[in-house]
Amino acid sequence: DSLDEPEKLKLYYTPGVGAVSSYVAEHPNEARDYTWLNNSVAVISDGTAVLGLGNLGPLGALPVMEGKCMLFKQFAGIDAVPIVLDVHSADEIVSAVKAIAPSFGAINLEDIAAPICFEVEERLKSELSIPIMHDDQHGTAVVVLAGMINAMKVVGKELSECKVVLVGAGAAGVAIAKLLHLYAAPQIVLVDSKGIIEPTRTDLNQKKKELLEFSHDVQPGTLEDAMKGADIFIGVSQPGLLTPAMIKSMKPMAVIFALA
Repeated sequence: DSLDEPEKLKLYYTPGVGAVSSYVAEHPNEARDYTWLNNSVAVISDGTAVLGLGNLGPLGALPVMEGKCMLFKQFAGIDAVPIVLDVHSADEIVSAVKAIAPSFGAINLEDIAAPICFEVEERLKSELSIPIMHDDQHGTAVVVLAGMINAMKVVGKELSECKVVLVGAGAAGVAIAKLLHLYAAPQIVLVDSKGIIEPTRTDLNQKKKELLEFSHDVQPGTLEDAMKGADIFIGVSQPGLLTPAMIKSMKPMAVIFALA
């Protein structure tokens, strides 16, 4: 509605808005009905893991957050606001997000580096009453699983019987491994920059240690070792890792998701 008349200004702002403010203050559970909360999302990053470009800082992250907000509006009709934070510890990020959370109906975390991103999301989920999603984890994992379900139809295989080599144990890799395990429990071999993630490694952080429950009977080795006899490759680390020889060592009708 156009604010082209004084009466409309009085209704939508002062003094008319005072009645809404007073009512919402007394009935907070109805705030979503009388404010924009029911259709608003904050898209938040600290700029430490921007796309595949790395730590670009808050300003480097801002164009990506703006682009994500455009997608929310274009494809879902949701009002989204890009927010970048110039703080980088878990405590600082959690504190900042909690401070602004009353302005939004949901929080979309984006491009926050692992392993801090895991703690930030878990704490915000437990300490806030609105939906929280770290897109680099769950958005990526859902899309990968959907694509994998269709890929299995094309190649005529059962995902539960496949050997999956998953390269990258950051936010995306961890979430993909968890979701694939929940859906079909295939054999998953996780690989990071040091090689296969397996129990004899002494350099694993807590999240990588948790991933060991998805990898049964894995042996020490390199990506080249992991690729032998694999049905599926999922790459969420960096480009240019696979060689023609590695691909030839995979099983027939192999599936490659090169996502880096």
